[in-house]
Amino acid sequence: MTTNSMIKSGQLLVAEPFMLDPYFRRAVILLCEHHEEGSVGFILNKKTDMKVNDLINTFPAFESEVFYGGPVQTDTLHYVHNVGDLLEESIQLTDGVWWGGDFDKLKFLITSGLIEPDNIRFFVGYAGWSGGQLEEEMEIGSWVTAHMHANYLFKSKPSNLWSQVMYNKGNRFEIIADIPEYVSWN
Repeated sequence: MTTNSMIKSGQLLVAEPFMLDPYFRRAVILLCEHHEEGSVGFILNKKTDMKVNDLINTFPAFESEVFYGGPVQTDTLHYVHNVGDLLEESIQLTDGVWWGGDFDKLKFLITSGLIEPDNIRFFVGYAGWSGGQLEEEMEIGSWVTAHMHANYLFKSKPSNLWSQVMYNKGNRFEIIADIPEYVSWN
């Protein structure tokens, strides 16, 4: 099995425990698009101190936190949700998880009370890789793939997500899950 065949939309990329890149340290990324031209995903476990209404003044009143999706185009807003076909033009990534959809319809569904903050996650920016770049990072061991569960996005505490996903992979990953984020050599 080649590295490329292990990478697919709808799965998680989990940063290896000693990654030093501050953008991706202990990151859990939902991969939304992967093809020859490149890849796009969102970091699921890095909160910002903003709410969606802080970013868009024409958005309906909605108490939803905004997460840091990644370092690319941080002036853009993206969303992943669990309302499926209720939000037209959204793309199903895996069971119970959809990406995007018609923005005006999203505002209507929120105003109508059909979408609650627990149904959606907003992201500023995204994580992106040019063609072949993600495969190269996989080959040098920067990322571990994992199965995406909707509960990781909608039920898990973001601060525990990296350890939870590693632990759920089982075997040696259970041990990796317990490695402290910052190790001091007293």
